[in-house]
Amino acid sequence: MKKYLKISYSLLLGTAALWSSCTKFDENLNKDPNNPSKASGTQLIANSEFYLPSISSNAYGVHYPQYLSLTLYPDNARYVTTNFSFSTWYTGPLNNLETAINSTLNANEGPVQNQLAVAKILKAYFIWHVTDRWGDVPFSEALKGDNNYVPKYDKQQDIYNAMFKLLDEANALITVTTAAGNIKNDIIYKGDMAKWKKLGNTIHMLMALRLSKVDPAKGKDEFNKALTNGIMTSNSDNLSYPHLAQTDHQNFWYNSFTVLGRNWYAVSKPVVDYMKPLNDPRLPIFANKSTNTNDYVGLDYGLATEVVPGNYSLLGSAIRQQNSPVYLVTYAQALFALAEAAKINWITGGDAVAETNYNNAITQSISQWTGSTTGAANYLLQPAVAYSPLNALEKIGNQRWIHLFMHGYEGWAEWRRTGFPNFLVVAPGANNNLIPRREGYPTNEPQINKANYDAAVAAFPYGGTDGLNTRVWWDKP
Repeated sequence: MKKYLKISYSLLLGTAALWSSCTKFDENLNKDPNNPSKASGTQLIANSEFYLPSISSNAYGVHYPQYLSLTLYPDNARYVTTNFSFSTWYTGPLNNLETAINSTLNANEGPVQNQLAVAKILKAYFIWHVTDRWGDVPFSEALKGDNNYVPKYDKQQDIYNAMFKLLDEANALITVTTAAGNIKNDIIYKGDMAKWKKLGNTIHMLMALRLSKVDPAKGKDEFNKALTNGIMTSNSDNLSYPHLAQTDHQNFWYNSFTVLGRNWYAVSKPVVDYMKPLNDPRLPIFANKSTNTNDYVGLDYGLATEVVPGNYSLLGSAIRQQNSPVYLVTYAQALFALAEAAKINWITGGDAVAETNYNNAITQSISQWTGSTTGAANYLLQPAVAYSPLNALEKIGNQRWIHLFMHGYEGWAEWRRTGFPNFLVVAPGANNNLIPRREGYPTNEPQINKANYDAAVAAFPYGGTDGLNTRVWWDKP
């Protein structure tokens, strides 16, 4: 048993990095996966970036906020799987980034402080994803390799405080100069540190907003700190993953629909029913017209039976090309956060500032998804869309949900935090007729890390068992 524990947690927490092949980014990224120390800091950072699209593109997250319904094999939309592994995040990107942060970095690949800053931003971003799915998770004792096979689970509140600290450190480290300040091997921003600085602060601001129910005073302070340090200012600052028109780096949904021929994913009825009456210019991007009706038809969410795919609107072709990008942290998302912050008095300006940011957020969302602002002005004039002080948070929440389409885990987190949209439906008879509020811990944790697993379950902040219906710390009832 001791040998099994050692092997399991060596893999989980840091003795191996999982490497992907690459042919057009940098051939030197293909290093021995069992010896990450032979790779440079920027190569480790680049390999971590390969994992970014998986934060959005997967067969589970899109169902929690009900972006997609299943035409065939409906188990995922009915929450049949309750426990999920977090090991890949630790053995892959987090291990690479921890190695980079604790290595002697090569200044020939860009200023060392800038390499460290990018590694810390990405570490905070990946941990944010992990803790928002599971709640308390290994953090302070994780990524120690042979030094600790059974790490404790840190409180989510403590993890958030550590992430804020990481992002503060990154912001202070970044030196924005000319191209001489750029770092090498960066897939996302081509080494542009001005964009990395904006990204880190935008992530910081969005994280702070998660505290709106559980610790608004702390959230407000962190929100304004990030805003002062400088956030995204245009769609050109977006964190989006640039897939390539090649097999090794293609879009997840292209592989599902085109390579595997799986017409399983239809746009949900809640999405179509919200967008279609408003003539939303994003709908033709999000959904194809039904081949049998030549119209946009959403599929009821969470049905237990299979349906004919041709009767419904399948996921839009524009989103599932081989090289379609994946949007992760965006300017419009930041603008929605500013609109909400103004409404709840985290920033000054009240409804006037909230309305300006809300309108700008929708306009930039339409531009991001369609490549143009055509139709945005008319869209904003519709009573169901136009900002209203009486139900501002609901309208912000609904439009944020639409903007985050396909970024399922983020859309789900915002639904859990705000309750909007409030028209999502339960999957009939699934999960006790409840929409999940977290994911269960990996099934092997009670065996390989029992004491710490038991302590984490016993310490759930609002009670409950290890499953889909227990709330994480910031999801205060």
